[in-house]
Amino acid sequence: MTSTVDQPILESESSILDKLIDHLKNNTTEMADSELRVPTAHFIDPDRLVQEREVFKRKPLVVAHHSEISEPGSFITRTVLGTPLLIVRQRDGGVRASLNVCRHRGGTVESEPCGKKRVFTCNYHGWTYDRDGSLRHIPYSHHFEPLDRLDHGLIPVSAEEVHGLIWITLEPEDDKTSVKDYLGPQVDAQFSKFNFKESALVYDFSFDLDVNWKLVMDGSIDSLHPKFLHPYGVGKLVSTNVAVFNDYGLHGELFTPRMRLEEQIDADENLDPIRAEVADGKLHRYCGSACFVFPNTNYIRTPDHVEFWTVWPHDTDPSKSTAKIRFLADPNTLDDKMRARISKSWEILKEAATEEDWPMEESIQENAPSVADSSYLYARNEISCQHLHIGLRQEIGD
Repeated sequence: MTSTVDQPILESESSILDKLIDHLKNNTTEMADSELRVPTAHFIDPDRLVQEREVFKRKPLVVAHHSEISEPGSFITRTVLGTPLLIVRQRDGGVRASLNVCRHRGGTVESEPCGKKRVFTCNYHGWTYDRDGSLRHIPYSHHFEPLDRLDHGLIPVSAEEVHGLIWITLEPEDDKTSVKDYLGPQVDAQFSKFNFKESALVYDFSFDLDVNWKLVMDGSIDSLHPKFLHPYGVGKLVSTNVAVFNDYGLHGELFTPRMRLEEQIDADENLDPIRAEVADGKLHRYCGSACFVFPNTNYIRTPDHVEFWTVWPHDTDPSKSTAKIRFLADPNTLDDKMRARISKSWEILKEAATEEDWPMEESIQENAPSVADSSYLYARNEISCQHLHIGLRQEIGD
């Protein structure tokens, strides 16, 4: 599941539109080579959760938006997969992440969730660290044997700011690559279509769920359920069981037509005006897309803004997870009218997620122990959901 060198960097939007039109006219959809069965145990087994969390630790993960540490000295503290982090904007504008653990006796160096400081001091014995994590001051230092301060700074964690997002890698692989190399040219090109680097953070929500993280991800990249689970909401806005899926290696992108396109095809209307708009870069007026970055990120582009999901497994309980949903906008177009449209989008998503998707996923989680020796079926037309589970199998070595 790696992108090949001779693969085009990005399929044209006109080509994607043509494929969706063809599927709508012929009542077809993108298909996987075969169905996939995923053991139910993968959603309830603590040992499986340990394996999956190890995969997470080896991959770049989005933990923050650039606006959260907007100027030198601004910081945030986060616990990611059980690892306490201190993430600080540096004097040169770069970003550094360290374990939020004092090198003297292991105390938490910074207890506030965010702020701005010149230095960071552990309240236990006063050891003080600079913004870059280097050890700056030891009270009563004459009582210590000669101590190499360069070797007693905060333990660094790999961090990069790419596309206006803060990415960390807890345990880089031996052949560690940059975030851009990890994304690959196709995903990087999709990110480049939106002004992520300067994007404004409009909403930032966090939800603790009684659901395995993979079920939440399945729901966010599934094209088969809208008219059944969301008959009066999302199901009226997007087509069901019609999709194009682009495979970007571990990552991928799902394109689904909006109902306005399906209705115009059903009415046998002239599609040339639509093709002209899409050729002018306006595919998202007629198509929704969800760009999946393995293992837990989903970037959903709309005509006005971006819905940015990260879904996190629980530390120890496979039946729990946390979903982070951020709404991002281009500051160059963010006015009161735009805010109103984004607010309406959030209300639609909130209803779909909190009243329909997540309750259904909770029921699946509750039912799982009763069929623990069974498996879940992902049909050939569920190619986007298959992709996540195939990637996990590859990384875990099943």
